[in-house]
Amino acid sequence: MRNSKDVGDETESKALSTLIECGYSVSIPFGDNDSYDLIVEDDGDLYRVQCKTGWSNKDETMRFNTHSQTAKGGAYHERSYHGDIDAFLVYYPENSAFYWIDTTDATEQKMELRFESEIDHPSINWAERYEFDGEIP
Repeated sequence: MRNSKDVGDETESKALSTLIECGYSVSIPFGDNDSYDLIVEDDGDLYRVQCKTGWSNKDETMRFNTHSQTAKGGAYHERSYHGDIDAFLVYYPENSAFYWIDTTDATEQKMELRFESEIDHPSINWAERYEFDGEIP
């Protein structure tokens, strides 16, 4: 079983490669102390991006964390990214797709994106709406 650091590093490297292939200038902050993994430039605008790996939560649904989890000095800590980043770039290994979620759309702890549903409700976060097609929304 792979550890979460390895999974995160793989997602971050795929995000970096994808963004560069789409023609963006991408910078990587030095060290591991920033709340964002990448800085993406789009026509002079800079976006602080946190890369996340999604997982299958239930049928037709992907979930990802919108907060950081760390252990320091034997104590568990959670911290929201709100105010510290501009967007999440989430990789979903099940379909090898990326999803760009602006922090104004993200929830505080975890977020679910739905691929299909028998109902259409305003509270559903449709994955299709967030799928990264190479253009930053």
